[in-house]
Amino acid sequence: MIKAALESLHIKQLNAGISTGTKHWNGGGTEISSISPVDGSIIGKTNLPTESDYNQVIEAATKAFQHWRQVPAPRRGEIVRLIGNRLREHKDALGRLVSYEMGKSLQEGWGEVQEMIDICDFAVGLSRQLYGLTMHSERPNHRMYEQYHPLGVVGVISAFNFPVAVWSWNAMIAWVCGNTCVWKPSEKAPLSAIACQHIVATVFDEHGIPEGVSCLITGDAVTGKMMAEDSRIPLLSATGSTRMGKAVATTVAERLGRSLLELGGNNAIIITPEADLKLVVPAVVFGAVGTGGQRCTTTRRLIVHEAVYEQVKEVLVKAYGQLSIGNPLEEGVHVGPLIDQHAVSAFSKALEQAAEEGGSLLAGGQTLTGDQYHSGCYVQPAIVEMPAQSAVVQEETFAPILYLLRYKTLDEAIAMQNAVPQGLSSAIFTRNLLEAEQFLSAAGSDCGIANVNIGTSGAEIGGAFGGEKATGGGRESGSDSWKVYMRRQTNTINYGTSLPLAQGIKFEL
Repeated sequence: MIKAALESLHIKQLNAGISTGTKHWNGGGTEISSISPVDGSIIGKTNLPTESDYNQVIEAATKAFQHWRQVPAPRRGEIVRLIGNRLREHKDALGRLVSYEMGKSLQEGWGEVQEMIDICDFAVGLSRQLYGLTMHSERPNHRMYEQYHPLGVVGVISAFNFPVAVWSWNAMIAWVCGNTCVWKPSEKAPLSAIACQHIVATVFDEHGIPEGVSCLITGDAVTGKMMAEDSRIPLLSATGSTRMGKAVATTVAERLGRSLLELGGNNAIIITPEADLKLVVPAVVFGAVGTGGQRCTTTRRLIVHEAVYEQVKEVLVKAYGQLSIGNPLEEGVHVGPLIDQHAVSAFSKALEQAAEEGGSLLAGGQTLTGDQYHSGCYVQPAIVEMPAQSAVVQEETFAPILYLLRYKTLDEAIAMQNAVPQGLSSAIFTRNLLEAEQFLSAAGSDCGIANVNIGTSGAEIGGAFGGEKATGGGRESGSDSWKVYMRRQTNTINYGTSLPLAQGIKFEL
């Protein structure tokens, strides 16, 4: 099935992890393998880039920018529209590859490709709406306005959990803004990126766009460090752990570059006595176990009012008992594997720490064995009852562990939610308007995303995506996030015959 999917994508050089468009080649560095967590099979192999490979890509992107920035923005949008159409043609095959390489359910794999299509549609409209402002000058016969220009080469470092979608959030917007892009995907899921590069490069080539507008480097942390240090990349967008983000931010800041960071999340849902439990259960379960708990927006903490605590606990434990765990490409499977055995180890260690800190395991928590699970990457999603102040609850374990916490007042619940280093996504379930508004107020959630009566995951591309505190403060995708990918310029035009100075200053010769 996967072989057929790859063939339908017309990828002739699956191992060619370096690309400047239609020019694809295998790097000269160490060989890496893409191993499916579904069954432990090696899907394909490629090589890390050498310094020469890296420089060849950056030089191509830099050169292409000189041309691409001069293409009218609506024309750039037209190219992105055609990319969206091409992704529609390959949605099934690309979704299957994403699912098999990363381990998320097939529905989520298709959904990730749909996110790419959606952001293409958004970017097409945006290409005719890169608005500036006009303002009145204090000087007679003068006009002032602001306009936005592209930055240059935009670097994108993406994570394994969304091997293609988050890149597209950056690339499609950056392209309509007039930038070129260099993409370093996770070395844990490089083949999905190679497939996307082939699709996109074909569209650019068919319409006479020169090499270098879309570039790919299947590198590792060393490559990421090279990008962070490279002054030829004015903006580096990085998705990953908070630890990685701190290193990127520090390095980029040292050269006075820009960084856009989407880092860790330790997301909570507050359940009040006014909640509709018919909405709560599917939102919490999907939020906690979707993508194997490996979303940055995964629900990791459930803060429940004492009046409904036992009821919520009972229905959730029952729901977890009905989860289907297995091959994510099979219909009806809710939970696939974790990305690798290191993730399984982190899952087990977090549960051990939770037990040491007074936690009580209510459901799941086991590593699954047997022929169906021979890759060693399958676990049973866990629910753990925890004291609110536990250290393990403050951390983000990239695995399906849901901590149950009890509260008495809404002020207490909001304080518990905010009392973690991360600040990405949050939610409250209530039919009480006052509770909802308090949660959304300045004294409420401190996260970049705050939802009412929906879960913490499943963001739409129309809104700006990102979070505060240790999440990095970045914003991608919708709203006015496009401004991150451009430089602002203030212009003043004197259409008179004299030269009055600002603030009434007189200067006479």
